[in-house]
Amino acid sequence: MSDFSTPRLFQNAHVSTIFPNLFRRVRGVEYDRQTVETPDGDFYDIDIAGIKSKKALILVHGLEGSSSSTYMLGMSKLANSIGYDAVALNHRGCSGTPNRKFTSYHSGFTKDVAHLIDQLQQYDEIIIVGFSLGGNVALKYAGTHAAELDPRIKAVVAVSVTLDLAGSADELGKLHNSLYLMRFLRQLKSKALEKGRLFPEENLDSKIIRAARDFREFDDAYTAPYNGYGTAENYYRQASALNELDQIRIATLIINAKNDSFLTPGSFPQMIHDIPNMHLLTPELGGHVGFVLDNRLRGVFWHEQKVAKFVASL
Repeated sequence: MSDFSTPRLFQNAHVSTIFPNLFRRVRGVEYDRQTVETPDGDFYDIDIAGIKSKKALILVHGLEGSSSSTYMLGMSKLANSIGYDAVALNHRGCSGTPNRKFTSYHSGFTKDVAHLIDQLQQYDEIIIVGFSLGGNVALKYAGTHAAELDPRIKAVVAVSVTLDLAGSADELGKLHNSLYLMRFLRQLKSKALEKGRLFPEENLDSKIIRAARDFREFDDAYTAPYNGYGTAENYYRQASALNELDQIRIATLIINAKNDSFLTPGSFPQMIHDIPNMHLLTPELGGHVGFVLDNRLRGVFWHEQKVAKFVASL
């Protein structure tokens, strides 16, 4: 059972999802931006909220988010309050500057997390915290790299994580999620069409991109074929962290609300309870990264409290 309770207004899943994104104000976080060059000739930007600690929380945002997303700022502030630097990874193309390659990030793209950890040699202890798509990336990284994981990485946390990629893609295509779908598709299509203009040799079919009505159609047209998956179905199956959960050997915390409209039963796998060092919290309420404790959206959120407690237990 979960000890999470929220004010009446935020017991509606969509209110708890949307309001914090629009109206939460996190003050006191000052980022220092650094651009990191990658071995494939591209780059990503990181934003560090540092307190000169030897310990770091690496934060990985969700689909079309960034280091300035309110949940990233909230976790950055929480990290500093418990003695950690916050290192917020902006996925390629999400920091305000387009990346240099035709392809970009996706749910199974763990290369930049691996690369970033190699760059952060100043830290003795690292904890990875991912949100939504970023949660899948964090878990997949911890699972696929389990055998050679850097010993400085002590734990991984995933909040509102879309473990069932196919299920979530279909769920977001339903009427009750149409607002989120329209927003995501508008941003994703815009980026893909710009890529098509910048890289005409890739022969991207702009008509198919524009006509995509849901995630499956968009991922079939762009994400899957141009990232080596072929089809959307293959992408969802191969990129899902669900396949690697039983490989993870470090302490793991997953927080998924049962009323999260992005998630399906596949994101609450019972197998988690049989995996050593893995903890699953499934409060009835909370929406998608919307674990509000105060009507005025002030102070820490419930999932941040749980992360702080989890880190302290290590």
